[in-house]
Amino acid sequence: MKKENIILSKAFDFSVRIVKLCKCLCDEKKEYVLSKQLLRAGTSIGANINEAQAGQSKADFIAKMSIASKESRETKYWIDLLIATNYLDGADTNVQSLIKDLDEIIKLLTSIIKSAQGNK
Repeated sequence: MKKENIILSKAFDFSVRIVKLCKCLCDEKKEYVLSKQLLRAGTSIGANINEAQAGQSKADFIAKMSIASKESRETKYWIDLLIATNYLDGADTNVQSLIKDLDEIIKLLTSIIKSAQGNK
């Protein structure tokens, strides 16, 4: 039985939430520019983690996971900006939950990258 890849699952679930959030931002708030940036960065996290699973070498794996980490931080920036510009309510439980999930993904990626670099 294949073991579940926790980071891949978390990133996929996060991507689904980002897609739904961006749809809501476009439909309800008529916000198209920042939400598109958020959509690209937020869904790129899982795509890069998925691509890393088929890395041709340890260096390739680390590079792809590092890109996922950078995209995670960019996603955090867009969420913070959407909160600062009142498109998102930072006190909303769904927004807080999204940020918590993202922080967890960033911590996991940091740990995975450090571990992979230490095992060269």
